[in-house]
Amino acid sequence: MMSNASLNIASSDAAKLTKALLVCGVIAGPIYIALGIFQILIRPGFDPTRHDLSLMSNGELGWIQISNFLLSGLLTLAGAFGFWRALHGGRGGTWGPILIGIYGLGLIGAGIFVADPALGFPPGTPADARQISGHGLMHFVTGGIGFLALIAACFVFARRFGKQGQRGWAVYSVVTGVLFLAAFFGIASGAQQGGTVLVFVTLAFTAAVICAWTWISLLEAHLMREIKIN
Repeated sequence: MMSNASLNIASSDAAKLTKALLVCGVIAGPIYIALGIFQILIRPGFDPTRHDLSLMSNGELGWIQISNFLLSGLLTLAGAFGFWRALHGGRGGTWGPILIGIYGLGLIGAGIFVADPALGFPPGTPADARQISGHGLMHFVTGGIGFLALIAACFVFARRFGKQGQRGWAVYSVVTGVLFLAAFFGIASGAQQGGTVLVFVTLAFTAAVICAWTWISLLEAHLMREIKIN
């Protein structure tokens, strides 16, 4: 079993591969966020206080957000494999990587199954549009499964860090999981409301997504520092 204090990889080549996979996980979030901001700046009619990024999968430039989902999902999957290689056999080394991997698959599913136009976006869509198509339903299902997996991963790693005596990382992981859970249920219930409620839950969910991506990137970077090449 690997030491929790210092993870040793059997060979230099194996260590380099593991680190390369973890780097994929580190950059997944920044890429997702950067592409999201880029689209907010160039997509007419998109209002970040009312619309979530999923809606940008629609319209003439929808391919950008679809590619964003697919790319970030694949990078997250690669990071999950890096977790598996580095942690397997140790505490949190099974369910942690699996749950992160499910989140990556959820992102890929969200890219394959496009969200339905809503709330006046893209331009020309009725503001009260409520129709849910088959692919729109699957977007919610795959995205929801991915979000729940990510929330569970936060608590798995919180337990791991707690057992290792890394209190700061344990608290950080719990707080991230709790905030994302609250925002997830908020967007699931508040999205059907209007006015101030809609603005609040949309902004809260966006903030929670940024926090979750930051946690993933910092977690994988933290693990990279633990790996030593023999």
